[in-house]
Amino acid sequence: MQNTAYVYVPTPSKTNLEVGLERGLWGWRSATLDRAEARRAVRSLTPGDLLVLGHKGPNSRVAPGGWEGASLRRVVIGEVTRPLFAAHEPVWADDDYPERIAMDVLEDVSPAEGITLGAAAMEALRLSANKQGAAVLEPGFVEVTRFVESLPPVMSGSDTGSISHDGETNAATVALRRREQAKMRRARFGNATRLTCAICGLVLPARFVRAAHIKRRSAASQVERLMLANIIPACLMGCDELFEHGHIYVDPAGTIKASPKAQETADLAAVAARLAERPVSGLTAEQEPFFSWHRRHVARQD
Repeated sequence: MQNTAYVYVPTPSKTNLEVGLERGLWGWRSATLDRAEARRAVRSLTPGDLLVLGHKGPNSRVAPGGWEGASLRRVVIGEVTRPLFAAHEPVWADDDYPERIAMDVLEDVSPAEGITLGAAAMEALRLSANKQGAAVLEPGFVEVTRFVESLPPVMSGSDTGSISHDGETNAATVALRRREQAKMRRARFGNATRLTCAICGLVLPARFVRAAHIKRRSAASQVERLMLANIIPACLMGCDELFEHGHIYVDPAGTIKASPKAQETADLAAVAARLAERPVSGLTAEQEPFFSWHRRHVARQD
């Protein structure tokens, strides 16, 4: 059975969180793991288990269950790639944190409206916050829920008064974990801390670049989902979304083109036009069948 460990990262440790994610590492002081069951919990984590880092939550000095329904400003879900090991190589500026695990980041979610997890997961994070960030085990899969206000589209007219609305003002959506994603990312990009977006050419920290499917995962066969040729590095600066929704596509020569879909607004058209005529970096012949599918079924070309 897959283990899931929860670690709370307080607000002052934001820099340590960023450094750890860039290096694919998380670490603890030995004294932290020497308390209670903390070391046993971390030692139980093996490759394929999950490490959930919760950041910027409320006051943890509350009764058990007091975090149920509370929100976090950021949640990072990592898959363990190397179990607990000792190292003193400098990583973080303020301390060695020599007790370490290595991980691949599967999800990094930080919407402005906040995030909540299930009651058991939130309680594990509350306990971790009260144990100086020690890991707390909680069996089962983690579900990340973003709460967004349910409002009608913006329309011209009066901006005074109120709207008529029945039911809850919050709607929840669940981000589902793709079990093969970390392995695909590791096989395609290795342990690189910086990646080049195949679409715009920007060199960015790896956490800002997705292992994006060319042929949509939902349409791909089991074999196609696992083919490295079906993966490109696409950045979160906009390239991943533009390609995903067919506003841009790749022609048979390996050149980026803007599709008619990009004409929804003038600004969207301008963004797509800036990428048009760029060659896709790292293109291989094995990728063309996937780009061909994307042209026909997503960008509606050919």
